[in-house]
Amino acid sequence: MSKMSIKNTTWIIALALLLVNCKNKALVSADTEDSKGYEIEPVNIQNVKIKDEFWLPIIERVQNKTIEYAIEKCEQEGRFDNFLIAGGELDGEVKGAMPFDDTDVYKIIEGASNSLISAPNPKLESLVDSLVAIIKVGQEEDGYLTTWRTINPAKPPAPWVEVKEAKRWDGLFMSHELYNAGHLYEAAAVHYKATGKRNFLDIALKNADLMVETFGDGEAKIDAVPGHQIIETGLIKLYQITGEEEYLKLSKYFLDNRGNPENHELFGPYSQDHVPVVDQDEVVGHAVRAVYMYAAMTDIAAIKKDTAYLDAVNALWENMVNKKMYVTGGIGAKHDGEAFGENYELPNLTAYNETCAAIGDVYWNHRLHNLTGDVKYFDVIERTLYNGLISGLSLDGEKFFYPNALESDGVYKFNQGACTRKDWFDCSCCPTNVIRFIPAIPGLIYSKTGNTLYANLYASNEARVELKEQDVLVSQDTSYPWDGKVKFTVDPEKTGEFTIKFRIPGWSRNTVLPGDLYQYASQDEASNKITLNGEEFNTVSDNGYYTMTRTWKSGDVVELEFPMSVRKVMAHPLVEEDQGKMSLEYGPIVYAVEEIDNKDAFDQIQLTANEEFNVVMQPELLGGVNTISNEKLTAIPYYTWSNRGIGKMKVWLPVEEN
Repeated sequence: MSKMSIKNTTWIIALALLLVNCKNKALVSADTEDSKGYEIEPVNIQNVKIKDEFWLPIIERVQNKTIEYAIEKCEQEGRFDNFLIAGGELDGEVKGAMPFDDTDVYKIIEGASNSLISAPNPKLESLVDSLVAIIKVGQEEDGYLTTWRTINPAKPPAPWVEVKEAKRWDGLFMSHELYNAGHLYEAAAVHYKATGKRNFLDIALKNADLMVETFGDGEAKIDAVPGHQIIETGLIKLYQITGEEEYLKLSKYFLDNRGNPENHELFGPYSQDHVPVVDQDEVVGHAVRAVYMYAAMTDIAAIKKDTAYLDAVNALWENMVNKKMYVTGGIGAKHDGEAFGENYELPNLTAYNETCAAIGDVYWNHRLHNLTGDVKYFDVIERTLYNGLISGLSLDGEKFFYPNALESDGVYKFNQGACTRKDWFDCSCCPTNVIRFIPAIPGLIYSKTGNTLYANLYASNEARVELKEQDVLVSQDTSYPWDGKVKFTVDPEKTGEFTIKFRIPGWSRNTVLPGDLYQYASQDEASNKITLNGEEFNTVSDNGYYTMTRTWKSGDVVELEFPMSVRKVMAHPLVEEDQGKMSLEYGPIVYAVEEIDNKDAFDQIQLTANEEFNVVMQPELLGGVNTISNEKLTAIPYYTWSNRGIGKMKVWLPVEEN
């Protein structure tokens, strides 16, 4: 954090003195293979040092600008005041417009904690401690923590929160009390791993203990499930830290009772509460709620070896990827209900594609890869990361997309009342979700199991990996995603045999996404190459990976080359709006045409069957990007659009009829 940030929040830091001692629960870590249940585990971000020219500026932008910016916005809009009002340190009514405003603070702490894992920073850590102190003030004696309900349970901040009895747990469909708890647990778990401190974790554990006492089977307990899912994954993370089986049990209870009318009055498809989760085979309703739930279901499938849960998440994933995913990796077609549409309902101008949904989908796919090692999940992750996820953050780190449209006419106000990026939202879940997610990106690059290392994403970095029999230092040097050459250096602590699996990106396997929703107009005949110490290595693709099992020695160099060319993409015939159109890609990047680059003939742009394109790196444009151009058009990476004011944009371009 900058000096200005610390200065602007001195009043927050002063409130650190309000911390009171907590009764510590003994931690018996369950952070073992049995508790995780996954065959594969990610390499800790603490051990992956990014030096990449693509990802490092994005991560540093969040660390150095967006966190500070969000704290200032939270201060202006009363997010911190709500905790102080709830705890009696300030007078006043609830501030803000959403019943889940507390979670903005939690997510900022989670993002800052992820930053502390990879880059220790005493000033940032002190600031985080001060934020934790403020949260502590708002927690009730028995652990309850939802500030609006503590301040005035009869007056929720949003008119759509139903209040009947004006007490705790009234109207769980929209009260967001359990959603608030879930983000609290997720953030506290990361903070504890980052710092080893108990201050935030104890707040979360006290709240989780209240949940265990309140919900579940038993005469004295409430039969209910959360309206907005995420408490389920949060409880599992607390279980993995503490070994407390009751947290895992409650998480599964919440999942097992969705769609159970004998447990509660059902919330319906909007909340994925229409049928039991193990019977769901189509992704429906609010997309963010859905993918958070699917992530928790995958955790249960892994930990409990539950085949019914596994069958369900597989069916749901297949439906999503084959029928309900945008070419950018975005999900959630409809503004109405922030929801998935019908099968093949993928409009462009009115696409929703909430940034939070893209983030949740990466979390889910990462779990699926950890469970199976199947390359298809990282094909989805890569496409989402480079396109429909980072599009949610502006190049200056201080403007945001809530929805991520695939077309703009410069008039339709798709972005919460704007037709370009906004500096904040009344519902600020997306900006703070970006903050919690982006600093953790280094943890996606590698994973491991036994004596096998997976290289899943390509970005310049240095990493230390603890395999079963020895530590290995690895490094990547690459200009990916702008070109497909990767130099991978291996330095084991001693000469020895182990396996490295190098992912072959889906686009270089002529696969847009798993399934048949999209396909390339033509196959790229250029061959991928892999060499070992300068000599071509004789290996074939093994389920989307180059697998190299050998006796490695210090200084071994593997070079990968995935040739890039401009590719045209076609959508499935049942995606009506994309018929007679194609989109453009180069490597993992989806491209868009923007009016500012095509002022004279934007509405006349058409593709033809065999046109040629120039690909040029322009270091001074949009932070440094490859552009695609010919005499008819100039295209920029989709994630960079709307950084130069209001204007028209298209991803899908009409094809000239022969």
